[in-house]
Amino acid sequence: MSNTRVLPLLEPEAPDAAVPCCPPLTERTFTAEEAERTARMFKALGDSVRLRLFSAVASHEGGEACVCDISDVGVSQPTVSHHLKKLKEAGLLTSERRGTWVYYRVEPSVVAAMGQLLTVR
Repeated sequence: MSNTRVLPLLEPEAPDAAVPCCPPLTERTFTAEEAERTARMFKALGDSVRLRLFSAVASHEGGEACVCDISDVGVSQPTVSHHLKKLKEAGLLTSERRGTWVYYRVEPSVVAAMGQLLTVR
């Protein structure tokens, strides 16, 4: 009998909705797909500008931020857009266009899953 427990995937609300990556490190060995997905997430956060943007979105009131409110991270607007795109591709952010602005949101389930991933039991 195995004590392996897999975190449930959320039903995406939108085509680009983020989903948790994988179970905690101490539960079982990752599959190749889980390892690849997790590596993309941590690689995306390994850049200081991306980490600042991720933090700005996560800590913004209401859990979402307009790109116009978080672009002051010491790089040009096209570079901010590039970094936000990388965070989105890694599954860390979702976005929604409202008029001319794009709003970004950190999915709480992804942050919880990443934290649980690093929990040693």
